[in-house]
Amino acid sequence: MEPQSQVQSGKSVELTITSPLDLLFNPRSVAIIGATPRENSVGGVITKNLLTKFKGKVYLVNPKYDEVNGTKYYKSVLDVQDEVDLCVIAVPAPAVPKVTDECIRKGAKVTIIISGGFSEVGEEGARLEEELKKVALNRIRVLGPNCIGVYNAFNGLDTFFLPEDRMGRPKPGPLALISQSGAVAGAILDWAARRNIGVGLAVNYGNKLDINEAELLEYLAKDSRIKVIVMYMEGLKYPGEGKKLLDVLREVVGIKPVVVYKAGRTKAASGAVKSHTAALAGNYEIYRAMLRQAGVIEADNLTDAFDMAKALATQPLPRGNRVLVITDSGGMGIQSVDALDTRGLQVPELSESLQEILRKQLPPLAVTRNPIDLTGSATDAMYKFVLDTVLPTSYVDMALIIALMQIPGLTINLGNYIVEARRFNKPIVVVSFGGNEYVAKFERHLEESGIPVYHAPHRAAKALWALYEYAKIKGAIRGWVA
Repeated sequence: MEPQSQVQSGKSVELTITSPLDLLFNPRSVAIIGATPRENSVGGVITKNLLTKFKGKVYLVNPKYDEVNGTKYYKSVLDVQDEVDLCVIAVPAPAVPKVTDECIRKGAKVTIIISGGFSEVGEEGARLEEELKKVALNRIRVLGPNCIGVYNAFNGLDTFFLPEDRMGRPKPGPLALISQSGAVAGAILDWAARRNIGVGLAVNYGNKLDINEAELLEYLAKDSRIKVIVMYMEGLKYPGEGKKLLDVLREVVGIKPVVVYKAGRTKAASGAVKSHTAALAGNYEIYRAMLRQAGVIEADNLTDAFDMAKALATQPLPRGNRVLVITDSGGMGIQSVDALDTRGLQVPELSESLQEILRKQLPPLAVTRNPIDLTGSATDAMYKFVLDTVLPTSYVDMALIIALMQIPGLTINLGNYIVEARRFNKPIVVVSFGGNEYVAKFERHLEESGIPVYHAPHRAAKALWALYEYAKIKGAIRGWVA
């Protein structure tokens, strides 16, 4: 198939369409079976999303309508005269096998089945899912059923049926999300959008009758716009899935970082997982061992996952585990040391000669050992001096900067000095605390310049730990040890 041109941040990006998964994320045309003008219904939200944002062609299919507000509706997808790359099915479950067959006869290569009511609801639903599988097998690729599908911030493809006033849509960015749960995916995207975190691609695969997390990982590994993949996982479903996923994760981790949050860790949660997407939570220790073997970064919760992903997407990898801590609050500095030490990162005391250089320029009350405490008399220039003096040395491999902007000596210009310190090619993360507009402006400037900001020392420490862990993984792959 011919290349398809799309726009990313003002630049034209050529995407070569070569497989059904290319058409899943980058279709030239989409048919919505179950389209409707009814607002806030599943089909209605998807219809509105695609008509207002999708850069390709959209065909609305529903036998109840002929034309609404000047937009044509088709009785069947077979009535569409043009080619259809992707079919989005949002009809009652009993009708899905027949509709899927019509999509196949139309020549579509892939379908997203939004409809629920299959194996996740019990035996009757499982029988219907088997019927659907027989219809689709070797004839069309299927995402779902029981899913909310795909969000592509680059081309406007959005089958997430949650209204925008309930679920914000993130800007295009270097993160991708693979989620076994649709509701979790929606909540994550809303959370990311409210915090200005760029998520370029997101996909929820539901019951994974066909397309599974391993295939999605392989696909996203090849997309140069995506720097880090975050995966929310509940459990595996079919025999042999674990071995395949392990093999794929090992390959993908060699290309880009993968951060995984595995839910359903306890016996109490296992039953809930099975009734949710018909997956099996299994023994968490087995999953944990698999993830460790694969070299992924495992998160304890979704907030941690995105905290770590932000750093992995924007910062260079460190050559070691030694951290420079600069603070204007002794208490926050102590918290940082605790958090870093808990994660196996070092806060080394600086040499006497280096401390002497610092003491000549810093106020008498400043602590120069590391953490370097500039105290409440801190200024932008003091931070810049410490960064320029210590960060280029061999004593430290990365920096955690605590800047409480409530201190009168600090201005927005501090953000410029921190951004300039990127020239030393060492990871930098910032802790900022507070809610006034001045703090928000400082944080926004850093984030937009590629410096991740966190609202607590332990979150920043986990981000640096993730960078160090991935550096060790890449070191083993490349033949050197971080």
